[in-house]
Amino acid sequence: MDRRELAAFLRSRRERITPADVGLPAGPRRRTPGLRREEAAQLAFISTEYYTRLEQARGPRPSREVLAGLARALRLSDAERDHLHHLAGAPPGPPPGPSREVRQSILDLLRRLPQAAAIVTSATYEVIAWNDLAAALMEDFSALPRRERNLVRRAFLGPHRQGLRLYGLSDVDAFGHASAQHLRATAARYPDDPEVTGLVGELLRGSAEFARLWASHDVSAAPTLIKTFQHPLVGPVTVNCDVLSITDRDQRVVIYTAEPGSRSEEALRLLSVIGTQRMEVTEG
Repeated sequence: MDRRELAAFLRSRRERITPADVGLPAGPRRRTPGLRREEAAQLAFISTEYYTRLEQARGPRPSREVLAGLARALRLSDAERDHLHHLAGAPPGPPPGPSREVRQSILDLLRRLPQAAAIVTSATYEVIAWNDLAAALMEDFSALPRRERNLVRRAFLGPHRQGLRLYGLSDVDAFGHASAQHLRATAARYPDDPEVTGLVGELLRGSAEFARLWASHDVSAAPTLIKTFQHPLVGPVTVNCDVLSITDRDQRVVIYTAEPGSRSEEALRLLSVIGTQRMEVTEG
């Protein structure tokens, strides 16, 4: 345990957080930058005396529970959380759960792809960001509750739109196979995350096909490079599918583009004009 470095690190992380960041009033007599020690301690569910001793390099080695509370209270990134554990002499365990926070640069990238439909998925296949064309091609994800944005849940458990399973994808069975394999690897990376274990349990109970694929213990799948969506307004749209990994967030950017000069390219152009007006179409 490196007490001096740990103390300096905690102090630097505390001072960068404003009271407003954690829903606390600034108050007229605040003289120090960031949070007060007692506020950080309260957020971490430890005593002010204990936290003060840590910042003064006099504290005992924190337990993993205390380190988890500090990481949460000080809003540490995954890299900062790992650093905190190393300073405390307690090697970090697995991440608490898949990240759902998308970097601003990735959000900007999605907006800069007006001729391509693009989404970002988490390690559990939840759609966590998308551009306008993706919403027009697939679904207006902003209108869906969070659980319905999960593509692997939709592939195996529905609901279906316009009588089509998962947007009428031509390779929906192959997608289901690949997603089950990837989800098994995700479950190994986040063994204690309740959302991951809950999703797996729900799929095992609700889908015999998923249970069969899960029992195979496969964890890799060949990528699908071409997909066809059955769209209720413009008909079939065939696109190239490219997947870019964001390794530090355990996320993926999925980009759909049509061949230049093809009918599908014209369909995407039409969808960029129609937008999500298709959501008003009566479902058959």
